[in-house]
Amino acid sequence: MTNEIEKFQAEVARNIAGLKDDKDVQALSRIWLREITRHKYAYNFSWLGRPLIQFPQDMVAIQEIVWRTRPDLVIETGIAHGGSLIMSASLLALLDYCDAIEAGAALDPHNTHRRVLGVDIAIRPHNRVAIEEHPMAHRIDMIEGSSVASETIAKVHEISRSYPRVLVLLDSNHTHDHVLAELEAYAPLVSRDSYCVVFDTLIEDMPDDLISDRPWRKGNNPKTAVHEFLTHHPEFAIDEDIEAKTMITVAPSGYLRRI
Repeated sequence: MTNEIEKFQAEVARNIAGLKDDKDVQALSRIWLREITRHKYAYNFSWLGRPLIQFPQDMVAIQEIVWRTRPDLVIETGIAHGGSLIMSASLLALLDYCDAIEAGAALDPHNTHRRVLGVDIAIRPHNRVAIEEHPMAHRIDMIEGSSVASETIAKVHEISRSYPRVLVLLDSNHTHDHVLAELEAYAPLVSRDSYCVVFDTLIEDMPDDLISDRPWRKGNNPKTAVHEFLTHHPEFAIDEDIEAKTMITVAPSGYLRRI
């Protein structure tokens, strides 16, 4: 059985390597991303009833990361409708469920050591109510304030001290300076072999006419911030396999693994 599993894993690795080399598929993916973004495609999906505003491929990638790294705390900047918080909370609940099964113990639904911490400069009242009324709310804490304000950063760092394994997801203001400040503030909290995922790096690869009402654009966006951050943080590396395996992602060069 082990041999069959290893054979399948080797096949998947070959598939990913093939996608890395297939320039035609990569070009088609960029075209598809460009055109589907005009339709606000990411708005179409929800998780357990709350709008997620993510691509399904990235949702699967995050699930794989959570299963592999088994975080105790997920820190998210950018709350919006709360779907991402709900997704993270539900994945942490599944980790607890699996831990209980493996230990031969009964699952305690009130055991919420694994938690999600969301940060947003403005949590809209109707979104806050919907999040707080959701069955996953008991695993979620929220901070309302700028993610790059010193007092917010201090709160997040204080909370994170109780959690040995940390995953960070950055998805708030997408300007270069803001994302770079978030990376400097929160990437150090990421545990070894875990990730800091920077969403919407695809802005750098999109035509300028796709974004006319926001300050971010080509040359001023999360991807430019990632590349600057990596020049002086060798402890992080882009996980190119995730981008290759999904091929459709809002976070090209944005899956940063702490090595």
